[in-house]
Amino acid sequence: MNTVPGRTGRVIPIVVGLLAVVADQVTKWLALTRLDDGPFDVVWTLRLRLAFNSGMAFGTGQGWGPVIAVASFVVVVILARSMWRHRSGVTAVALGLLVGGASGNLIDRIVRSPGPFRGSVVDFIDFGWFPVFNVADIAINVGAGLLVLALILDGRHKSEEQS
Repeated sequence: MNTVPGRTGRVIPIVVGLLAVVADQVTKWLALTRLDDGPFDVVWTLRLRLAFNSGMAFGTGQGWGPVIAVASFVVVVILARSMWRHRSGVTAVALGLLVGGASGNLIDRIVRSPGPFRGSVVDFIDFGWFPVFNVADIAINVGAGLLVLALILDGRHKSEEQS
């Protein structure tokens, strides 16, 4: 698998992570300021609807906000530390998306009501047949998928080298 050299390998996940956080926070700000009058139908079953999640994915873990926030912080720190290792381009992007997405939702938990580490995550993308989510959730899921892909590709590359 192709690796990204030194400094570039470190810059890619940082830039991707920052872009994910900015995109997440800007879209959440827009949702908070533009969707307070009610939902907005976009296309097919897609609508933009303001929702708040004090739990985890799909609304599970309601009331566990402080525990979720601390666990998210630990995960962000672990993933951020792993970004410093020499990695493939796919892995660098994947880690950037994971750290950026987790950080975007962690920011909500820290700064939103009812208070630090108890705040609710702002969700606003609603298909009607799937739980409401946000840009940070997209970054986390795409990052996880890319990380799995990178592991598969890395495994293939190593088995080819051994052959």
